[in-house]
Amino acid sequence: MGAFAVHAAVLRGTEAIPVTVEVDLGGGIPGMTVVGMPDSAVLEARTRIRCALRSCGFENPRLHATVNLAPSDVRKSGTGLDLPIAVGMLVATGQVSPRGLDGCLFVGELGLSGDCCGVRGAMAYALLARDLGLSLVSAPKLAREAASARVEGCACLGLPSLSVLRKGVDALDEAVAAPDDVGVAAASLDYADVVDQEAAKRALVVVAAGPHGMLMMGPPGAGKTMLARRLPTILPRLGEDERLEAMLVHSVSGVSVEEVAAGIRPFRAPHHSVSRAGLVGGGRPVTPGEASLAHRGVLFLDELPEFAPSVLQALRQPIEDGEVSVVRVEGTYRFPCAFQLVAAANPCPCGHAGDRGHPCRCAPQEIARYQGRIGGALLDRIDVFVDVTRPQAGRVIEGAGGTSSAEMREQVLAGREFASWRSARAEAAGAARGVASGTLTPDAALMLERMAERLLLGGRAIARTARVARTIADLKESELVGPAEVAEACSYRSRLGGGEGSADA
Repeated sequence: MGAFAVHAAVLRGTEAIPVTVEVDLGGGIPGMTVVGMPDSAVLEARTRIRCALRSCGFENPRLHATVNLAPSDVRKSGTGLDLPIAVGMLVATGQVSPRGLDGCLFVGELGLSGDCCGVRGAMAYALLARDLGLSLVSAPKLAREAASARVEGCACLGLPSLSVLRKGVDALDEAVAAPDDVGVAAASLDYADVVDQEAAKRALVVVAAGPHGMLMMGPPGAGKTMLARRLPTILPRLGEDERLEAMLVHSVSGVSVEEVAAGIRPFRAPHHSVSRAGLVGGGRPVTPGEASLAHRGVLFLDELPEFAPSVLQALRQPIEDGEVSVVRVEGTYRFPCAFQLVAAANPCPCGHAGDRGHPCRCAPQEIARYQGRIGGALLDRIDVFVDVTRPQAGRVIEGAGGTSSAEMREQVLAGREFASWRSARAEAAGAARGVASGTLTPDAALMLERMAERLLLGGRAIARTARVARTIADLKESELVGPAEVAEACSYRSRLGGGEGSADA
């Protein structure tokens, strides 16, 4: 019998690579040979397919089947090739009509009962199907996830079981996207629950309006984690392009995309025991790390000095470039990671250095060693440093409320809207670009210069301080940055309880 080809795909990083599955039946001992650089998961498909065909009432051919996965110079991994191989077998044996199959991209894992199961990467497969002009046929769960991306020009068809193929592709129903309000879990968090931290909330408004990176330092129980976890509640919803980018990363990582599909910005908080590959990406197969899962959202690192120094320093290049490059023998993988870094730390091992009314038991050498684990190069890439003090006992007991997320969000959105208007106006006027960008008043420029010398700020820190001052002016809807805005921005540069400035990396 002649060979029959089926459209399939495998994941490589955040991309889906097209694969053609060719099935040929010939003489010899009954069985199946798979060629084309398959990994162990692909080779195991032979057993799953044989059981699935028998469970669905199909006949296993009494011939030897040769399955070729083209192109043969690309490593094939994962279980998403189960379905296209099975479809090729059914068409080659004449048990399923080939009509309409050439217009479909098949992706899915098969259970022993013949049920079609989802695999990670629905968004990547949907984008590939659109580019190839095909319809995506996969498990109902994966089809719904792909449909939630609303990729124009791609029909996502759900195939619950192999037995449905007897009726042809025309019998499959197109998956429908979930409602926009699915998974709005962050709505239960509100800054009104955080008591006696108005100064830190003001800093978070500046951070959200920027956006900027932030480090909060204070004793245990001061509320640093509560403040950080509520940051997504004051950030604007994801734009359409941002939503698709974030969904793609979550999809290929096998992480739920419901909240991202609803426009909620990602919030990732890895434990301090995370490995370097877990944070910036890697492994085998190579998958995105926590930094990429936080793309267009927030990456929160709690207990920052407890992270391995080598892991923290791996964030330096992603913070600057908004992209992670993972180099392997088979090629370079690039993952997007334009995130807001928010970190929290205790000032010393016991946590009470500088805490009024609570003595610190740590020696100066221990404090210096503990704070030095963060590294000056990473600190130099953080824009805002805030001391979070213990709240007053009376205010905690009485449950006194403060600024709510709705009030803070209103300030953030107004500041971002003014910044967009100002940037568009400056671009139309052909304004000069630089640290000052023509917006610092003479007095503000002089103050920034003096404070840079006093705090020993390097070039990168000066530029970041100027950007923070610009954000503060945007919150006031002021086109010029004055001394008051520079003074507030510089107040965010003192850190670690000593007021020293960032060292130039």
